[in-house]
Amino acid sequence: MPNSKVFCRMFLTVFLLVHTVSFAQQKYTISGTISESIGGETLIGVTVALPELGSGVVTNEYGFYSITLPEGNHKLTLSYMGFKSIIKEVSLVENIKLDFTMVEEASQLDEVVVSQDVEKTNIRKPQMSVNTLTAASIKRIPAVLGEPDVIKSILLLPGVSNAGEGASGFNVRGGAADQNLILLDEAIVFNSSHLFGFFSVFNTDAIKDVKLYKGGIPARYGGRLSSVLDIYQREGNKNAFKMNGGIGAISSRLLVEGPIDQGRGSFLFAGRASYVHLFLALADNDNTASFYDLNTKLSYGLNDNNNIFLSGYFGRDNFGIGDSFLNTYGNTVANFRWNHLFSEKLFSNLSLIYSDYFYGLELDVRGFEWESHIVNFNLKYDFKHYITNNLKLDYGLNNIYYNFKPGEIQPNSEDSGIIAEELTNKYANEFAAYIDAEHKLSKNLTLRYGLRWSHFTRFGQDELNIYENDSPVVFNQDFQIYQEAEPLGVANFDRSETLATFNNFEPRMALSYVLNDKSSVKVSYNRMAQYLHLLSNTNSPTPLDVWAPSGPFIEPQLLDQYALGYYRELFDGRFSLESEVFYKDIDNRIDYIDGADLIANDAIEQVILPGEARAYGLELLFRKNTGRLRGWLAYTWSRSEQRTPGRNESEPGINNGEWYFTPFDKTHDFSVNASYELNDKWSFNANFIFQTGQPTNYPIGQVEQLGLTVPIYGDRNTERLPDYHRLDISATLTPRKNKGRKLKTEWNFGFYNLYNRMNAASITFEENRETGQNEALRTSIFGIVPSISYNFKF
Repeated sequence: MPNSKVFCRMFLTVFLLVHTVSFAQQKYTISGTISESIGGETLIGVTVALPELGSGVVTNEYGFYSITLPEGNHKLTLSYMGFKSIIKEVSLVENIKLDFTMVEEASQLDEVVVSQDVEKTNIRKPQMSVNTLTAASIKRIPAVLGEPDVIKSILLLPGVSNAGEGASGFNVRGGAADQNLILLDEAIVFNSSHLFGFFSVFNTDAIKDVKLYKGGIPARYGGRLSSVLDIYQREGNKNAFKMNGGIGAISSRLLVEGPIDQGRGSFLFAGRASYVHLFLALADNDNTASFYDLNTKLSYGLNDNNNIFLSGYFGRDNFGIGDSFLNTYGNTVANFRWNHLFSEKLFSNLSLIYSDYFYGLELDVRGFEWESHIVNFNLKYDFKHYITNNLKLDYGLNNIYYNFKPGEIQPNSEDSGIIAEELTNKYANEFAAYIDAEHKLSKNLTLRYGLRWSHFTRFGQDELNIYENDSPVVFNQDFQIYQEAEPLGVANFDRSETLATFNNFEPRMALSYVLNDKSSVKVSYNRMAQYLHLLSNTNSPTPLDVWAPSGPFIEPQLLDQYALGYYRELFDGRFSLESEVFYKDIDNRIDYIDGADLIANDAIEQVILPGEARAYGLELLFRKNTGRLRGWLAYTWSRSEQRTPGRNESEPGINNGEWYFTPFDKTHDFSVNASYELNDKWSFNANFIFQTGQPTNYPIGQVEQLGLTVPIYGDRNTERLPDYHRLDISATLTPRKNKGRKLKTEWNFGFYNLYNRMNAASITFEENRETGQNEALRTSIFGIVPSISYNFKF
């Protein structure tokens, strides 16, 4: 009994102590939405800080925040680039909903006035290898033909490059263009370029936020290896009807927005169209080159806990040579989203997404029309759970159903001689579940860790080739070359049958350790799986490249990426330095046998072999964040290589199984971006780019056969094009009479490639008919290009 009495007394003491401590530490939650005052547009990434507690949060993709604090009086500090800071005294005795509206800074010269506490919050966050650009910063960057451009802007960032002028897509940290996940309002975009890379498909007027993840990618993203380009469209003005647009040298744009229900709902419509074909017609040139696109978005707040959004994108490109050739391609995207707030700590987003990438070709000289589609239906359900200020969870599900229609050929005349044919359609499903945690372990140590499980199913199809030993590629010992295997026959499967399944666990981890108030060290690791493959033997994607799903003969690509970074703020945050080193290792990277033909190939497995790739490098980003002169300096040193060894000891593999440079290897990549605000009337912008020339192949000899000269090539990508560099400048005139009137205008004047550098897009070799000697011919896309555009809003 004495023991039981002692136990009871101890239990009662502990109970009272715990109860007292719990009561003394009673906590409540402040949550809400932060938007800008003029149009009611929600703001992404606003910092809500508590300087006295050394803690804070940032708003999510829909402007929502949640923070839990001890009972009592607190001072909230809200800061966001380009907006006036807000300081709010709060007496916290219960859970409260607190929405804020932020006012834009009247003077652009003072727009980056951020407190040290905000910068400390950013230094402490474990997220690394991420760059964010606003629409305003993108519009300040000089671009070809005066059109602000998302893709051209991210090419100025460290670790990002492309395959040259006029090339589609972009490359991140030595990865291929198909290894980038491009999202527009969460919908997948398969081709990000207009006019084969001269413009991107993203209308900057309709863009709210652009975020590029190069490493340490959160578990909610998957399906690609190299990067995630996450773009969110604006929601539209909830308070008043507005219009803005611009008239440029070869294209114009117009945006219309306004309220559906004052203060609760809004609409946005933005369109662009080019008119190059009109100038060609005036010059008696029957060639065509044009594009147009339309961005739409509707948003409505049903009540305090429910918001719905309907957004869409439609774009088309047309490129033709006389009446003999016409190429048409483009994206169609529709997305319905429902935001629901279960509680002040649990935010959810449900998305239903439809996407269709179309590409077509008409060749009158051959008498046929070609049409292809990639259609996908995507269901996403994501949750953000604010457990405590030190622990936040993201978790959810994602399911994508794919319908690949590689091509349908139709005769375009009765006497063409072409027989109608359709390549075999392919079907697949990609399911994923994920959980991601951001965990503050101590004052100086914050950890982000997560796990994604992905499951890919390749469904049945008509006419699947059967090969001996399941080997669609054979090695000819006599000629020492790889050749297409002869199928033993074909098998037909119902759509409900399964041809192949793949499962992958994809762990993610990022860690931030704060050295002091101004600097931190970060490290990250992520494993990712990619089940779709862009089959292209050109240096950059083209509309006729083939996307193929993993299946019986194609394994998914798998990546492991490691990164280590050092971050420091200088001179009270006026300057900042970001440095990172990275290493990437990729399995099952597709390579092509010599002489591979990819166009209209219904047995693509006969010309590809699995290999491996690796990339590693150093990135530096130095920013000037305040004052009249702002900008950044970016430098990347990197290597990007791949190899395909033989499948057994008797095979040499591709390139004799040796490592060779990928077409997107750039040893040195240096860029400078600067903007200068002279006064409230004139501003000036410039950027300079230098890149090591991309790898290529030059002939090392030639032989004469039957009167023909046949070039001889050595190992792959052992030569390089000349180094690439250019300088762009622009000036913006904002009339002072804009003040006090509804119609506001500005003029933008620019020069792309100011000193007329004729950068080589390619170098070919041919015989000079006069001298009989072989000579190199350089093909360049742009010399100096002047531009002028007129922008307006009211």
